Amino acid sequence: MLMIHCPYCDETLPELEFAYAGEAHIVRPADPSTLTDEEWRDFLFIRTNARGTHYERWRHIHGCARFFNAVRDTVSDKFLMTYKAGEPRPDLSDVEAGT
Repeated sequence: MLMIHCPYCDETLPELEFAYAGEAHIVRPADPSTLTDEEWRDFLFIRTNARGTHYERWRHIHGCARFFNAVRDTVSDKFLMTYKAGEPRPDLSDVEAGT
């Protein structure tokens, strides 16, 4: 079973406490009406499917109910770090160094 750390509750709990909420740091277009159908489709549906380190959004559904971000290795399924929503995306070199 995966163990996930909630940065708000400051607890590490089983994955059953949480829900995956998609890729992190996706910025909504300022004026969606100016996008072509293809650009809008890409914003809504096209996400990276990276092998290795991936930035994700999670929600602590059976706890504080807040959204947070996580850095997870998709090969090993190991969570490298979690951090509060709204905080800047950590640099991969910092994540790999364990900071």
